[in-house]
Amino acid sequence: MNKKKIMIVDDEPKIVRFVAANLKSLDFETLACQSGAEALEKIEGFDPDLILLDLMMPGMDGFDVLKRLRSYSSVPVIMLTARSNGADKVQGLNLGADDYLTKPFSLDELFARVNAVLRRMDGRMATPVTTSEITLGPVTANLAQRRIWLGDIEVKFTETEYNLFALLLQHAGKVMTHEQLLSEIWGSEYRDEVEYLRVTIARIRQKIKSLAEGQEIIVTYPGVGYMAKHG
Repeated sequence: MNKKKIMIVDDEPKIVRFVAANLKSLDFETLACQSGAEALEKIEGFDPDLILLDLMMPGMDGFDVLKRLRSYSSVPVIMLTARSNGADKVQGLNLGADDYLTKPFSLDELFARVNAVLRRMDGRMATPVTTSEITLGPVTANLAQRRIWLGDIEVKFTETEYNLFALLLQHAGKVMTHEQLLSEIWGSEYRDEVEYLRVTIARIRQKIKSLAEGQEIIVTYPGVGYMAKHG
């Protein structure tokens, strides 16, 4: 089985060496980059399964790197930051980060987050698909191909956005609780991270808004959860 590849983007050499050495000991292949520009230059050749991306870097910061990356790639990204700032967390998630770690973090915490994100990506192939296509109002989802259209236009989602939207579509007409959605998509250890869910739902809505023909496709049940609406 091929080793999972992780790109580490951080301008602090000590952190990079420490993280890389420990990931290698768990049989990951790693590539270290000390700037955002270097990461964007090397990503295609390395083709990582996951990127650990530092927020505070000189020149191009982590937000800029993530913005550029998300214009052409849905590779999972865990943001690393020394600032325990809630606004940073939301901005990172809004730009398409999959998770967030505040420095200093323990190795156990890092490994848990890395494994959780990789497990979500692996799970996309393992999820039993009972039907290959779902049509809900203007939305058509081909679950076998992992593609979603609104009318004739295909909408591009990140892995997490797709997984969440597809799960809601598969349970259309049923309210799914915050805990159910978080446990199913992010993992049981994320069941209280409602912010992750809110931001991802907002991103999905933003992407489908102009194509939804004025229809409310995802309904919010405040304090409870969300539902994909029939018809």
